[in-house]
Amino acid sequence: MDNAKIRRNRMVESQIEARGITDTAILEAFRTVPREDFVPDNLSEFAYDDGPLPIGEDQTISQPFIVASMIDAAEIGPTHRVLEVGAGSGYAAAVMSRIAAEVFAVERFEKLARTARERISALGYDNCTIIAGDGMNGFEDEAPFDAILVAARIEEVPAALKRQLAIGGRLIIPVGDEGLQQLTCITRKQTDEWETREIAPVRFVPLLPGSVAEDGSRAASNHDASSNLTTPKLLAEAGEELKDIDDPGFAAAFDRFADRRVVMLGEASHGTEEFYRARAAITRRFVEKHGFTIVAVEGDWPDAAAYDRLIRDKPASGSGQEPFQRFPTWMWRNTVMPDLLRDLKTINAGKSPEMQAGFYGLDIYNMHASIDAILAYLEENDPEAAEVARERYGCLTPWQADPATYGRAAMRPGFAECEQPVIEQCRELLEKALQNDGASFDAAMNARLVASAERYYRIMYYGGAESWNLRDSHMAETLEYLLEQRGPDAKALVWAHNSHIGDARATEMGRVRSEHNIGQLAREKWGDEVALIGFGTHDGTVTAASDWDGEHETMTINPSRRDSYERLCHDSGKSPMLLDFKDASAVARRLAKPRLERFIGVIYRPETERWSHYTDAVLPEQFDAYCWFDTTHALQPLAEREPRRGSADDLYPFGL
Repeated sequence: MDNAKIRRNRMVESQIEARGITDTAILEAFRTVPREDFVPDNLSEFAYDDGPLPIGEDQTISQPFIVASMIDAAEIGPTHRVLEVGAGSGYAAAVMSRIAAEVFAVERFEKLARTARERISALGYDNCTIIAGDGMNGFEDEAPFDAILVAARIEEVPAALKRQLAIGGRLIIPVGDEGLQQLTCITRKQTDEWETREIAPVRFVPLLPGSVAEDGSRAASNHDASSNLTTPKLLAEAGEELKDIDDPGFAAAFDRFADRRVVMLGEASHGTEEFYRARAAITRRFVEKHGFTIVAVEGDWPDAAAYDRLIRDKPASGSGQEPFQRFPTWMWRNTVMPDLLRDLKTINAGKSPEMQAGFYGLDIYNMHASIDAILAYLEENDPEAAEVARERYGCLTPWQADPATYGRAAMRPGFAECEQPVIEQCRELLEKALQNDGASFDAAMNARLVASAERYYRIMYYGGAESWNLRDSHMAETLEYLLEQRGPDAKALVWAHNSHIGDARATEMGRVRSEHNIGQLAREKWGDEVALIGFGTHDGTVTAASDWDGEHETMTINPSRRDSYERLCHDSGKSPMLLDFKDASAVARRLAKPRLERFIGVIYRPETERWSHYTDAVLPEQFDAYCWFDTTHALQPLAEREPRRGSADDLYPFGL
């Protein structure tokens, strides 16, 4: 089986069938039509990703699940004649042609219509016709239709489309303004009787009248909304200009959030120095001045434990293993961390053990080190339990060096999954950990990580929202356990990417892909006791890799897109700047419609940035506040700098 077919089958299983589409005709059609043939060559690697992709003329090919949902709602059968309005790349029409008797599709852009026709012809789908025209008028010459699907939004349903439905036919159309639409099914019951029901919230480009010739001339106005030139000025007026990061006044500006139980500090990339320095400055102040005792990061629990032992002056683990050796090493082994660790150690030295700040990892990946830590604890405290644990973890042992391999193996018939014994071990340790000593708690948390990681690596093989949701649920639960363990007055700072700490319900993650994150879960758990603070930038450099597990590079960041939140902040001319959306209600209202927001993780691909690093979001719903740095610089991995004797580097916990 070729790679494209494997990816196509995986897309159907994880993105369509797993979300409740069970019609075998629909599933088989998606398995048949090669989506990679309907996207530009330079985006073919993203053809089976769970999202839309560009096809030219500022148009997109829709997310596969949305296409499947529309076809499912239309109840298309093998004898039906179907009309699609907004053919775009021709992909949806091609899929429907594998189900229906005849498919006709109207595309406003002549260039897209021509290209779609060529693709359909090359595949030999001779029951599918693509024409260029005004989709608002439908296709009167071929009416009536058993189903009409409209791949663009509109506030009022065109009467022409309703009239072209056969009795009993269904019109599937996104209805609403540019913020959010409802995918709506309109069924023609009689000649002048229609029944309407809403299906799901969606986002589509607008349905516009007229057609656009290939030479660029327009047969009708494009009706594009003009840019609101006053928004950057409003941001400049409402945003609070921040002092330099090294000035005590910088961190003091965030004191307004110090009464919260949980303060989450984001980042728009995993490799930007200003984001790390800013979070370090806020952390120092909140630990020293405001009694925060938990610093929880998007890092692995057993690795973070080495930093925790350092800043709380605890004995070394004796493992001899250096922390944070797994890709991407620069996230927690960089030139910002030694000074922060030194300062936290100094602050802790003047406090009682229960008031000292701890450093904790929330993430899920480091199964190997967690198993070692559990066994070491049990060997010392309960040797018989250690033997039982070895048996329970035995099935995981071959995969510890490459745990993702376990996900593939666990899918095979007859493979003995480790989930139940691993969960039993976790439960037994957790039952006594919260009322026991710190070492027991650490072992219990490592056991939780192993239990979560076993499930994570198994479902990661299929991809999709489930693996993301498991990971962020694990991080949120770890934070909850930490707050419980540190006592009723404990307060936590969380360092994680914007995609984790910004409320997923305000982004495509939640609204389209059914993903949640730690920010959303924390708001649901603690409400107004949580502050979510995002960070962003316009341009500069970043430390990232081109591929997973690749060598890190210093890359130049593309200037932010004109249709993004980042460009509005750039055009304000104010940096660094803090936007507090509670205090700046006018800004919150102005930014309440979805715009693009940039997310750079440990991988950065500037050549495909729009589709690999931008997504729709509603910034003032996603965050309580937004910290802006116009130009930023690449984070320096620690290995690139020689340690100076007597400097903060001497505290860096290698070999603990």
